[in-house]
Amino acid sequence: MHITSLPLYLLLLIAQASLTLAGPRAVLERAHRFALRRSHGLASDLRLAFGAVPPQKRQGRVLMKRGVYCIAGPGNSGLSHGPTSSGTGSTGDSGGNVGNGNSTSVSSGNPRGSSTRPASTARPTNVAPSPWKLAESHEGSDFFRGWDFFTSADPTNGIVDYINEADGRSAGILSVNNNGNAVMRVETTPTVAANRKSIRITTQSTWNGGLFIMDAVHMPTGCGTWPAFWSNGPDWPRGGEIDIVEGVHDYTNNQATLHTSPGCRLPSSDTSNLKISGSLIAGQDCAAASTNNEGCGIRAPNSNSFGAGFNSNGGGVYVMQWDSDGVAIYFFPRGSVPADITAGAPQPTLWGLPQARFPASGCNPSQFFNNHHLIFDTTLCGDWAGGVWNAAGIPGQEQSCAQRTGFSTCEAFVRANGASFSQAFWEVQSVKIYQRQN
Repeated sequence: MHITSLPLYLLLLIAQASLTLAGPRAVLERAHRFALRRSHGLASDLRLAFGAVPPQKRQGRVLMKRGVYCIAGPGNSGLSHGPTSSGTGSTGDSGGNVGNGNSTSVSSGNPRGSSTRPASTARPTNVAPSPWKLAESHEGSDFFRGWDFFTSADPTNGIVDYINEADGRSAGILSVNNNGNAVMRVETTPTVAANRKSIRITTQSTWNGGLFIMDAVHMPTGCGTWPAFWSNGPDWPRGGEIDIVEGVHDYTNNQATLHTSPGCRLPSSDTSNLKISGSLIAGQDCAAASTNNEGCGIRAPNSNSFGAGFNSNGGGVYVMQWDSDGVAIYFFPRGSVPADITAGAPQPTLWGLPQARFPASGCNPSQFFNNHHLIFDTTLCGDWAGGVWNAAGIPGQEQSCAQRTGFSTCEAFVRANGASFSQAFWEVQSVKIYQRQN
């Protein structure tokens, strides 16, 4: 029989006898040891009883969460959104190893580059497992970790001065707002003599394929603006360029475009053969040299895919899929984002037609694209926006900006009308990069 199974009155008698024979000090020591044995595991029992998670399990979950992302080492593309390259940017925190998969990234360095944070909204639970694994995530207060800030002259000849992170925060054009969204603005000083301050950021990590998902609630819009979210490789255009989100002025329909070295083409001009919802803007040739840097572009069919229409709908989600089948661009307006994306288990085969598709049969990704960084920027005027200042007829631009503003040139308007750029900002909830699992 164990002493702990005796009735209470017998325990009291034993304690009294012990007090008489051994003295108070010995009894107190035995009582202390008894209490330790009886209370061992009490905390964990209480946690189990009340449904709490033991500390070591919480730590394990945090480590699992941190383990799904990785960042490349120091680097900056220093390349143009266009035909020339120029300069380097200031360096942020560097990153770590790359996620494994059929498409892999090239990286090295310290694993502090980006952050993941718990979702602020409930995630669907009835979603099938995905073949895609999260490799890198940027969201919340640490969104800007793992990006380099480009600070050289704009390669596309826009009238902006790209500034670094510290200067951007000080100038009030870079922040993470109360909703946990990253905000990148253009300077709105009433008049400037030359250029307006702006932000251009580049991931420190590089990639050779994957699923790239960007969720934004607002993008820059208005006459004079030229925003883009895109990816770019080294030695432009040899490394290739994939414009995921791009347009100018008051455009409302997104334009997805490839810019490559010679040999990359769309295999057909028939949208049904390409299996896309968008429409070709010009020809099938994607080479920068033979198209005067226009590449091969495909315009979205929906007017809420860019600019004011996108913003008034609360934004949406863009996905660029780059694998052995080619490159595809998907867009999902707010309210129509697939549950598998929200759940972090993307299933591209269930998404229907992409806005744009560039099949490998005409443009082999392994030949024309390599070591890509993701990039956000907003320039003003420049080669495209300045070049079509007097043009009209594009969806959203039924009247030219010259007519709408009364200014004969883009540059004159931009310098004299800071208040016109109150809507020239990105507000991004997250950027997530997935790699296919073996």
